[in-house]
Amino acid sequence: MPKAAKQKTSQPKKKTKTIPYDVAAQLRTPEEMAAYLDAWLEEAPDDAAGIARALGDIARAKGMAHVARETGLSRESLYKALSTNGNPSLATILKVARALGIKLHAYAA
Repeated sequence: MPKAAKQKTSQPKKKTKTIPYDVAAQLRTPEEMAAYLDAWLEEAPDDAAGIARALGDIARAKGMAHVARETGLSRESLYKALSTNGNPSLATILKVARALGIKLHAYAA
């Protein structure tokens, strides 16, 4: 009969602490903001909610109060329009883009 295996003492498992990731914290320059929106437009051109949310991420990075002042819209309406469930009008998107210093352009597909 084999020798009895040594019993392992169980150590309490350490819990990993996680924090939510916020892309807005990573968008620091106008170039990063434009590249982020451009990536959404390139990778998911049919995902209107995702593109609106990307604009919302950029607006939060820039400061939603600043964007609200520049667009003449309320912060609450911007948060709602640029959320996952939002459905902003083209006029709102153009106002937000202008306030963010981002130009939208078209090219032949």
